Amino acid sequence: MTNLVPIGRALISVSDKTGLLDLARALAGYGVELISTGGTSGMLRAAGLAVRDVSDVTGFPEMMDGRVKTLHPNVHGGLLALRDDDEHLVAMAAHGIEPIDLLIVNLYPFEQMVANGADHATCIENIDIGGPAMIRAAAKNHRFVTVVTDPLDYGCLLATLKANDGATTMAYRSRLALTAYAKTAAYDTAVSTWLAGEIREPAPRYRSFAGKLAQTLRYGENPHQAAAFYTDGTRRPGVATARQWQGKELSYNNINDTDAAFELVAEFAGGAPACAIIKHANPCGVATASTLLEAYSRAYQCDQTSAFGGIVALNQVLDAATAEEIVKIFTEVVIAPDATEEARAVFAGKKNLRLLTTGALPDPKAKGLAFKQVAGGFLVQDRDAGHVAPADLKVVTKRVPTEAELRDLMFAWTVAKHVKSNAIIYVKDGATVGVGAGQMSRVDSTRIAARKAQDMAEALGLAGPLTKGSVVASDAFFPFADGLITAAEAGATAIIQPGGSMRDDEVIAAADERGLAMVFTGQRHFRH
Repeated sequence: MTNLVPIGRALISVSDKTGLLDLARALAGYGVELISTGGTSGMLRAAGLAVRDVSDVTGFPEMMDGRVKTLHPNVHGGLLALRDDDEHLVAMAAHGIEPIDLLIVNLYPFEQMVANGADHATCIENIDIGGPAMIRAAAKNHRFVTVVTDPLDYGCLLATLKANDGATTMAYRSRLALTAYAKTAAYDTAVSTWLAGEIREPAPRYRSFAGKLAQTLRYGENPHQAAAFYTDGTRRPGVATARQWQGKELSYNNINDTDAAFELVAEFAGGAPACAIIKHANPCGVATASTLLEAYSRAYQCDQTSAFGGIVALNQVLDAATAEEIVKIFTEVVIAPDATEEARAVFAGKKNLRLLTTGALPDPKAKGLAFKQVAGGFLVQDRDAGHVAPADLKVVTKRVPTEAELRDLMFAWTVAKHVKSNAIIYVKDGATVGVGAGQMSRVDSTRIAARKAQDMAEALGLAGPLTKGSVVASDAFFPFADGLITAAEAGATAIIQPGGSMRDDEVIAAADERGLAMVFTGQRHFRH
């Protein structure tokens, strides 16, 4: 199999011209003949480089507003010809086809246009046709052709040419071919996903997802699992777009938990200072308050044991006073829209603590897709962007919740959306005081949350349980009255739940017997 292949002729056609002049000058230094299209050839020529226009190679001018320029046998024959096949060589000679040894192409900025909100016609015009066709041809023939699709690879290309006297190795060309096919696949994914949205098709016959490598990880959830982190190009503020100011490299579990924390705290965007502390993708404390420091302190008091080694997410700019409180215990990651210089200075002495800033909060109501792999396929659904307002609630008990209870009920319901099912959340005065997550039985979640609240009260030296006078949220309906009765015994005075059980009447009667107020949302928040 061919190993070293010298570069004699290169075709360059790029929309992103980052680093192009330096690369082209270096190629010219190796005696490489440069062929280029439209704006790219003009740029290279203006820099004093000798360039052949693609139209000289094809014998046809660029036409139809540039839609047709490289779709020609003289281009694709030069890319696809097998240099060790006599029939191919005869065909090349007969038709005047010259070999192309290096293809440098990056595609029209379709994803950028979509992200910028361009209109339908503009997005259509930014669907590249000739670029993917050439990339796939060159990648298929990587025994002989080097294909570069990303400016990030220019430096490595030049290093390879220098190490091999103007040639590339088979191993290097194979890696570039892999990148090329993945790139065109990701590009087609972006186009098909956009078009599905344009025509409002919720379940296209074929569905694909794509990402760009952001980080290779030491391992996955466990040390025996290989893992990597990819970005999807949506620019949703969060761990994928964040700036890391300090601390060790993020792990798989760090990224997963940090995302859960930031999505939860984003529910309180534009409101009072809020803090969420996450452990294993579940909140162990969430609170709002008049200051960020107080919000953190109240979130921490929900479950101090679980907060150790957790993730802290904030909905406002991190200040020094809050930072001073956070560093009193070991914390894995802190994520916030921003942090003051003073806050960053506080963290500077904690080398293992990661500080991330995002510049903004994600929109919890924004549409998007979520997917999960199963054996033989994957499930796709809309992101859970469901919300209810106080006006959406239906009071089903004799007693109507007080104003204070209603505020806490809405807070508890917001948190319930981000707790693994079966989820039970006790809330008092704008802070969680007990969280029961991920149990097979809803009554067990109710008991666990109450028990943790009791343990925390004892640790804080309080006479009664934290749940006394609280409200409680359930992410799905109570199938029996036992869960509600357990919550009442823990001291809860009001309940928020979706309703819809066959035994709703039994559950409502149990609430009325105990003087509880209960509201139905008509919406559930399973999170598996």
